[in-house]
Amino acid sequence: MNNDLRTATFGAGCFWCVEAVFQRLEGVTSVVSGYSGGGRENPTYEQVCSGATGHAEVIQVKFDPSVISFQELLQVFWTAHDPTTLNRQGGDVGTQYRSVIYYHDDEQKNQAEAFKKELNENNVFPDPVITEISPLQKFFPAEKYHQDYYNNNSSQSYCTYVIKPKVEKFQKVFGDRLKSQSGKIGNS
Repeated sequence: MNNDLRTATFGAGCFWCVEAVFQRLEGVTSVVSGYSGGGRENPTYEQVCSGATGHAEVIQVKFDPSVISFQELLQVFWTAHDPTTLNRQGGDVGTQYRSVIYYHDDEQKNQAEAFKKELNENNVFPDPVITEISPLQKFFPAEKYHQDYYNNNSSQSYCTYVIKPKVEKFQKVFGDRLKSQSGKIGNS
């Protein structure tokens, strides 16, 4: 494995859903749920859920670019949620659920902006993609009980009725990019 791991940070609604999808990708070495984009230092889940901190629920992905590219991660990101709704994913409503890419360098910024432009020019979605593309300022890992949530709580109703269908859709679309079951990761 390449020791030159890279980092990507995505917000696509509830971090439990997005974490469950990205954990299954070949080339992804860790996924950590957390918060970014707000003004409060070390926010709690309750503070972020109030909408008052300005943070989004995000995941921070460590990946091996020799196995999976940032461009491929973007493709998964835009497939894993609805990037056309402002501050909403399904029943989750508020700025903390916004569609956002927090880029780590100019290369990620340029790739994300070009991909978004292409999606809109080709009318890939029925409505325009409104995903925010902003520089990463700070990332705060979420509380321990949020980490590896779907894998640890798959029998809970939210996991069964909301996350599981997203994971199944992802597995159908990106079956060739999945880790073997023995290679499935949690977070680090």
